[in-house]
Amino acid sequence: MADLAIDHASEDAAQCHHGLYRTAGQKNCIGDFSANGGNQYPNPPLSGAQLNAQLEGWLSQAQSTLRPARAVIVPHAGYTYCGACAAHAYKQVDPTVTRKVFILGPSHHVPLSRCALSPAEVYRTPLYDLRIDHKIYAELWKTGMFERMTLPTDEEEHSIEMQLPFTAKAMESHKDEVSIVPVLVGALSESKEQEYGKLLSKYLADPANLFVISSDFCHWGHRFRYTYYDETQGELYRSIEHLDKMGMGIIEQLDPISFSNYLKKYHNTICGRHPIGVLLNAVTELRKNGTDMSFSFLNYAQSSQCRNWQDSSVSYAAGALIVH
Repeated sequence: MADLAIDHASEDAAQCHHGLYRTAGQKNCIGDFSANGGNQYPNPPLSGAQLNAQLEGWLSQAQSTLRPARAVIVPHAGYTYCGACAAHAYKQVDPTVTRKVFILGPSHHVPLSRCALSPAEVYRTPLYDLRIDHKIYAELWKTGMFERMTLPTDEEEHSIEMQLPFTAKAMESHKDEVSIVPVLVGALSESKEQEYGKLLSKYLADPANLFVISSDFCHWGHRFRYTYYDETQGELYRSIEHLDKMGMGIIEQLDPISFSNYLKKYHNTICGRHPIGVLLNAVTELRKNGTDMSFSFLNYAQSSQCRNWQDSSVSYAAGALIVH
């Protein structure tokens, strides 16, 4: 079976992704961010004002304790489920510092053994358009390490898309100065995670760059073919939380080998495990040169609390990397 990230389309509709729609006549533009993708959001789609109000509400509840973030790990499910959690990561973004936002998301629908770049010029959100940084893209193309996504692949993939409105909101005060670098991350081997980490480390070293690592955590239940249970933890949802927080603790150590070993041992269904692996390897590369960095998780949530074997849930975690 192809090693695809867990497909949210198999989860309850409300936990699926928003739909991206191409705008007629704009060939290289990914279309409007719709709150009606997959028929799980209100119809008609959220207006820009409604979405803006939602984002402002969630961000107002979060504390900016780790600014300026150099990287964040953020969930990518429907905002009803993970918007409040995601806000804890985006609250650490400093728009006066950040100029380029690298968005690394896992491939949920297309088998991919490398990383891929978007064919688009612009991503549209109801807040404002986000321009793809084609200078950085040109540098990445030259390495020969990247494939090109098809437009349908780009439109269908929610792991990058779900970061766009929050990115736009976080960067709103400097919207004319920001560009984005979307990267679709395939099912990378450990050696490829190391290669991409090394390649991207020079960008992570630049204070003007922010890395957004798009990932949900445990997808638990028969529908996900994953029902790990540690009975010493009591209720199922507590076992899931314990498993996730074990992985989160390892990520906080910034050790890619320990994270790989954790995944091999527990097979936790962390859909963004490869983007996380790339980040950890980039950090490892920078640490060789004496860069002092630390990562802390700020929030953890579950879509629901599993109490019996018929239940299912998806976990969400938000955290930030800072350079000292």
